[in-house]
Amino acid sequence: MSILLMNLFINVIIKEKYYILERIIMKRIENIDLKNKKVLIRVDFNVPLDKELNIVDDNRIRESLQTINYCLDNNCKIILMSHLGKIKSEEDLEKNSLKPVAKRLGELLNKEIIFVPEVRGEKVNKAVNNMKEKDIVLLENTRFLDLNGKLESGCDEELSKYFASLADIFINDAFGTCHRAHASNVGVSKYIKESCLGFLVLKEIDNLMPVVNNPKHPFIVIMGGAKISDKIGVIENLIKKADYILVGGGMAYTFLKAKGEEIGKSLLDSESLDFAKEMLEKTNKIILPVDHITSLDMESNNYQIKEKLDSNDYGLDIGPKTIELFKSYLENSKTIFWNGPMGYYENEIYQKGTKEICEIISKLEATSVVGGGDSASCVINLGYKDKFTHVSTGGGASLELLEGKELPGINI
Repeated sequence: MSILLMNLFINVIIKEKYYILERIIMKRIENIDLKNKKVLIRVDFNVPLDKELNIVDDNRIRESLQTINYCLDNNCKIILMSHLGKIKSEEDLEKNSLKPVAKRLGELLNKEIIFVPEVRGEKVNKAVNNMKEKDIVLLENTRFLDLNGKLESGCDEELSKYFASLADIFINDAFGTCHRAHASNVGVSKYIKESCLGFLVLKEIDNLMPVVNNPKHPFIVIMGGAKISDKIGVIENLIKKADYILVGGGMAYTFLKAKGEEIGKSLLDSESLDFAKEMLEKTNKIILPVDHITSLDMESNNYQIKEKLDSNDYGLDIGPKTIELFKSYLENSKTIFWNGPMGYYENEIYQKGTKEICEIISKLEATSVVGGGDSASCVINLGYKDKFTHVSTGGGASLELLEGKELPGINI
């Protein structure tokens, strides 16, 4: 290659890198002129509700406040949209309305929230057209439009254009759906003048990307929860970077079964047995429980501590020797990523393993990141949220990021 062509090639690469860097910088909310604009924010208000439709955990609502307050400070007219739960039938509509969320958001902001019980149409148009500066309108659950044709989750073009018609600027602040290409995140960003990422999404990226790309060692991964199959990609990616993976929860019993151990009636992900065997043969980085809290009935308060399970036992939590074993790996760590509880967390009797791991990590100086979903709920409910470097709001999104995948909701 001639010197002239080589210099041209280098210049193209430099310009392309500069363009990419510039595009990423311009995605940040601080680099967008929001003053007096009509702003559409995709938030993640997918909060758990009890049978009386009371909010059980408002963490995701609280995490959205920084972006909302920033827009209020800039005298914006704010339109919020979110999904809540899964909508598969007419019966799902009533129990997944965002009306309780509107009430809670108003309490947190000490401000009236204009709730529109529709996702699009005349009522939405009227509410948006009548907005004054610093008004906040919350639309109904975007997934209500999935009932007939999956318009939201299918990223319907006309719905995307409609959302875009409501505002001047779009802000994606829903990290929990960044791994999905929906009309309310990816679709709308294609048809609106300016799009950017909110503070919540930026905080997630800032805290998760160092774990993905450049963790300080020793780097310890803790994996729990029910199934291996949901986390195969994460395990395959992190096993290359982690020093050790500590496995608890239901998924530990699939690994133990793969080793040829008796697991009794414990949870078994039979579809992942071959994968578990392959991983155990390939590496010595996977550390499994050495004792268990067991019972003959999952809902019983009668339990035993056993090193070996019998054929009628349910393994429901990690035992004291396992807690000490895991502690020996954690206490010298510099980076920790945790996803999934250590036991049958729904029963308070079997929360001790998860709580003890929280307590151990809370006393360390390591960077500690919890990967959303059930893990985040456990940490928050046990009162340890502030003891971790970062507790993610997105279960699936954080796992796909840790898996090495690109998230379509970030590349807006």
